[in-house]
Amino acid sequence: MEIGRKVYFDTATGEVLVDTGERSGFVRETTQEEDFAAYQALTERVQETVGCLQLEYGQYSRDFAECNGYRVNPDTLELEFSYPDPSETEPTEPVYRKPLSVEVDELKASDIENKQAIAELTMMIAAPMGGGGR
Repeated sequence: MEIGRKVYFDTATGEVLVDTGERSGFVRETTQEEDFAAYQALTERVQETVGCLQLEYGQYSRDFAECNGYRVNPDTLELEFSYPDPSETEPTEPVYRKPLSVEVDELKASDIENKQAIAELTMMIAAPMGGGGR
């Protein structure tokens, strides 16, 4: 059995309160009530001020491995990651953005659309103009 992580966050700020992590093997899914009883960061909170994102097992695994911070955008309720800048020598404020894995997928889709449009234009230009032949 494989269980994806649950990310509990402050609904006002998006600050991550608890990340349950991914689990596999002889594990079972816990309820939010069980999590609120088990994690001190949640027991101290009013439940209405806490949101929860349930991720699939392996979802954003590369983003979690490469990031130096993450949060939940309180407006969109989507995860945002901060990645280290290899050219920076001093620590800087995190800049949160959508997962790089999502950005890469969007760029690939856009690239395919562009190539299809170019192919269609090329075919239109190469097609004989007018109907006359010899």
